[in-house]
Amino acid sequence: MMLADPSKKYRRMYQRVDLPDRQWPNNEINKAPIWMSTDLRDGNQAIFEPMNMEQKFKMFQMLVKIGFKHIEIGFPSASQIDFDFTRKLIEEGHIPDDVYIEVLVQARDHLIQRTFESLQGAKRAIVHIYNSNSPTFRNKVLNVDVEGAKQLAINAAQKVKEYAAKQPETEFVFQYSPECFTATELEVAKDVCDAVTEIWEASPENKVILNLPATVEVSGPHIYADQIEWMHRNIQRRDGVIISVHCHNDRGCGIAASELAIMAGADRVEGCVFGNGERTGNVDVAAIALNMYTQGVAPNLDFSNINEIIATVEECTGLPVHPRHPYAGDLVFTAFSGSHQDAIKKGFEFQKNEEIWDMPYLPIDPKDLGRDYDAVIRVNSQSGKGGIAYLLESNYNVILPRRLQIEFSQIVQKRTDEQGTEISATEIWKLFKETYVDAKNVHYSAKNYKLSDDNGNQVIELDLEIDGQSRRVRGEGNGPISAILDALQLPIDVLNYEERSISSGAHAKALALIELQVKGTGKSAFGAGVHDNIVTSSIEAIIASTNRLIDQGVLSTDQVIAAAV
Repeated sequence: MMLADPSKKYRRMYQRVDLPDRQWPNNEINKAPIWMSTDLRDGNQAIFEPMNMEQKFKMFQMLVKIGFKHIEIGFPSASQIDFDFTRKLIEEGHIPDDVYIEVLVQARDHLIQRTFESLQGAKRAIVHIYNSNSPTFRNKVLNVDVEGAKQLAINAAQKVKEYAAKQPETEFVFQYSPECFTATELEVAKDVCDAVTEIWEASPENKVILNLPATVEVSGPHIYADQIEWMHRNIQRRDGVIISVHCHNDRGCGIAASELAIMAGADRVEGCVFGNGERTGNVDVAAIALNMYTQGVAPNLDFSNINEIIATVEECTGLPVHPRHPYAGDLVFTAFSGSHQDAIKKGFEFQKNEEIWDMPYLPIDPKDLGRDYDAVIRVNSQSGKGGIAYLLESNYNVILPRRLQIEFSQIVQKRTDEQGTEISATEIWKLFKETYVDAKNVHYSAKNYKLSDDNGNQVIELDLEIDGQSRRVRGEGNGPISAILDALQLPIDVLNYEERSISSGAHAKALALIELQVKGTGKSAFGAGVHDNIVTSSIEAIIASTNRLIDQGVLSTDQVIAAAV
């Protein structure tokens, strides 16, 4: 089955904007807009089970904590629980002095009356009325012409003004939304909005909010920006108007549309914290705010504990935050790809000494959102040496030489291929010890040793257990390593030796890494030792390396026995 011919079924639902001198493409976002959360209204009507009073209150407290100053708390004329919730917030004094609660109401007299009843005693509130003026709604839903749609808005605006005058104790702000603005002729939308702001006497001292919503997203974000800029330039009483935008995500462009709208003159953005909302959702406020943050612009919203915010939203809405959700998802700071991991590991090495965040693949510092770096790199069959090395370093302070990174990554990849799953840092460390540390006990092992000084030389006496028999060897050198190798009397050279602490404080462990090569063969093997004492860990590393060379067939236990005789 193929899609139908779209030209026979669909048409453009928006009006092209004649704006050849548009300014928004050259503008930048350099300050945060006013934010309005509609999680408790638009978000609440888009979930399987609307929130109960306890969930609504918990969500409200979270929104206040994040820093929202405009919070749409519901539709009290249409829902008893929304009415009761509005009363609870007012009567119990839960609304901070600098926060405006907002309520939505259709442009109908009895609903407006009920709405003002719910707001009795509020210190400040936004009353938000709406009606649609688009051709589709005029012709198919409301059965009115352009003038009839305009009159609906005028009547509602007058009623709002009348009821507000009866409650002088409350500081009211009025908001009007020409629903489906993006599908409405611009001249029609302007005419209706101008009529409403005239009734409400919009002025710099008496600001009115005009919300110009993409109720259904019907165009690209560039068209929306043109529409907003046209209104920004042409509406009357502009200095008394706060232009607000409320973008839905039907075309997947809600964030882009909102950001371009700010560039085009919008003062306010409405949306839900993580983009909940009807159909494909409202605009994602967290994403826009953190986009600004990564450009050095203070968003005036606090997402420094994003995991707590996620938990609250998921609990109250019953909807999971997607693991690939911008900034908030469990996997957005996680790299599985080997090349990504290698770049991130190298980036961290530079980032330690830099103030400006400039990291490969990480546009924001996870710590700014209250997350740590533990999940930045995770290893599966797609991963490479960089990711494995990063996890060992960040979790165990183990820094592997490059050749060992390459070798061990192949061992890890073999394991992940066999399991077909992700492997944790703990499992990687366990596999490392099984491969390079536990080899100290495979063919022969060291049981006891005594280290002494003889006229500046180090002397070691070492008890070995070979094939169940104990043998003692003795060696001298200018240090413990050379003394041990002298005691073993094996045809080996040291290619690389490193030692470091892999923990801190009283429980610090010493890690010794050594690469030994059998003379004349070009064959080498790594070994590692972990112990409280660095000499002991060095002995273990040497024994582990030689045992691995025996596994390769380039050394034999007979050679070890011969050295011990």
